[in-house]
Amino acid sequence: MVVRVFTASSSGSVAIKKRQQDVVRFLEANRIEFEEVDITMSEEQRQWMYKNIPQEKRPAQGNPLPPQIFSGGQYCGDYDSFFESKESNTVFTFLGLKPRLASKQESEF
Repeated sequence: MVVRVFTASSSGSVAIKKRQQDVVRFLEANRIEFEEVDITMSEEQRQWMYKNIPQEKRPAQGNPLPPQIFSGGQYCGDYDSFFESKESNTVFTFLGLKPRLASKQESEF
């Protein structure tokens, strides 16, 4: 299952850039395979992202802001949802992935 993180490289918002970096760094640090999709470079990808965010997860006004996270084509959530799952140590569940065994356990087998 491919985790896709929709980002915007040309965002003028420092907060959005920081949130995008937080998600990407976390995935890299935990060796979770992912694809970063820059919606500022592809109108088709931007439209796909907008179309695939459930109506109840969209903001009351305006368009959903990056980062937006999908796994295997299924919508996982935005940064706030990701942050909540990170704080509660449920990121693998949030991403629809099976939790990994600790590396110490893996080396014992």
